[in-house]
Amino acid sequence: MTEQELHDWLRLSATPGLGNTAIRRLLARFGLPAEVLAQSSAALETCITPAQAQALHTPSPELQALQTATWTWLSTAPAPLQRHVLTLGDADYPPSLLETADPPVLLYITGHSRWFGAQGLVWPRKALAMVGSRNPTPQGALNARAFAQTLVRQGVTVVSGMALGIDAAAHAGALEAATGQEPATIAVIGTGIDRVYPRANHALAAQIAEQGWIVSEYHLGTPPLAQNFPKRNRLIAGLASGTLVVEAATASGSLVTARLASEQGREVFAIPGSIHAPQSKGCHALIRQGAKLVESVEDILEELPALGMATTAAPTASKHKYSRGAASSSASTEEPGLLQALGFDPVDLDSLCSRTGIDIASLQIQLLELELQGQVARLPGGLFQRLAAG
Repeated sequence: MTEQELHDWLRLSATPGLGNTAIRRLLARFGLPAEVLAQSSAALETCITPAQAQALHTPSPELQALQTATWTWLSTAPAPLQRHVLTLGDADYPPSLLETADPPVLLYITGHSRWFGAQGLVWPRKALAMVGSRNPTPQGALNARAFAQTLVRQGVTVVSGMALGIDAAAHAGALEAATGQEPATIAVIGTGIDRVYPRANHALAAQIAEQGWIVSEYHLGTPPLAQNFPKRNRLIAGLASGTLVVEAATASGSLVTARLASEQGREVFAIPGSIHAPQSKGCHALIRQGAKLVESVEDILEELPALGMATTAAPTASKHKYSRGAASSSASTEEPGLLQALGFDPVDLDSLCSRTGIDIASLQIQLLELELQGQVARLPGGLFQRLAAG
């Protein structure tokens, strides 16, 4: 892309009041942005409204600054990273997004140079979206991490939104299993690609750029606006063959991603959890609506043959079960009595005292020991929860 071509695409995409749908109509009618911009108002009004045509013929004062900043961003990528701006007309544009109802006109991408070959960008052949609560239970975060690790070991790229909570845990698990053969994870963000949000994920973003891709449809400098995050969820769903919801409350944005995946004809999966945990209620609602209940990675792979299975035996982590499932399959009489009494639902000290007959002081000592061993998590409200091993 030349500097002038970039300017034309930015002028088209940054025109106030001109959305993706209107831009696609103009491109379909007139061709490349240079041809669109050369049209008279009368010609433009065969595709868009008079107000939109007038806005297109009146470039905003900020356009030149945006063009300069974007060209500088493209040409100053620190090695070994590369930066790209993809347009709807590029051969490198992800084909899975072209199949969706609202593909973005521009995509900004940052990633390691190994993912950009002589033939251009090679998008992952196998990808699964993983989303969930920003405030997960300890077990939910462990589930996200373990599932992501196993998926990457099976050659599947994990797509998520780089938010706190489940998203971050999924990216982290994918990075831990990265082999360098395929992008381990793709982060689709709701800000300009020159920004990291939330700031706490700054180090995570750097690791993702090294072992995968960061993708945004928003122009450089775009701040974290609330309305942009639900919109970007269509890209998370669109870049993957299916979407796994690890934990979600009933009003979670993750359910938006699941709905968009379903509308795009993609599979939806959900991990069930405790009936007492608010973070599980969204997953339970999805399962009632037809999402596949997932206890292990195999449950996903058997439903999505396109993701395939490795010819070698699956690693132990692929047998990872969600918390309640692990209780039924792994509990034994050899477990400490306190772990059996805990179960996998959150429980308070008084209830544990009644179940075990152990006094409060002794319970606190034993729970602390189990917490230090990573077998028990301390939750808000004075609750404790047993953690299933990966």
